[in-house]
Amino acid sequence: MVAWARFTLLLTTCLILVGQPFKAEANSEIQATVNFFHSTPASEAYFESAYGYAVFPTIGKGGFWVGGAFGTGAVFQGGHQTGTSELAELSLGFQFGGQTYSQIIFFQDQRAYERFISGSFEFDAQSSAVAITESASARAGTQGRSAQAGESQSHAGWVNGMAVFTHGQGGLMIEAALAGQKYNFVPLAQ
Repeated sequence: MVAWARFTLLLTTCLILVGQPFKAEANSEIQATVNFFHSTPASEAYFESAYGYAVFPTIGKGGFWVGGAFGTGAVFQGGHQTGTSELAELSLGFQFGGQTYSQIIFFQDQRAYERFISGSFEFDAQSSAVAITESASARAGTQGRSAQAGESQSHAGWVNGMAVFTHGQGGLMIEAALAGQKYNFVPLAQ
């Protein structure tokens, strides 16, 4: 059992170190990701109706039974950046491989936006997401069930005041795991 604990600690440390290069500090990366989601029919309408959004240009994810993901991004309200955010994920279950993806979270109203920027926001394993590129996925939880395959685009609805879209960038990952994502918000210096 000690060997398993050491392996898990080593894997988690590697994931954190591997995730460091995926920090999105360049405004051009953020703008390119926003432009991509803005040009995608599934997410385009949310830019007009959302109170704000958080965008993560590149999130690195990997795992072997125990997994993790890390990425940084920017938070916007009213078309202006209000801060930065870090995403960290821990997952447990059948999983193998690694991948990178982009993510955008739309806030339906001020209440949802304030809940996200309150300092520490978490999505549980039942959070919903729509994959825009070719993939296959299924999710079930207290917030509902969803499934999709191929290039089809499901309509994402508001769940607890938020709508989440993801776009796969590359890699290969097989996963049937429970995961939790944690977001930390840092406001821009005035």
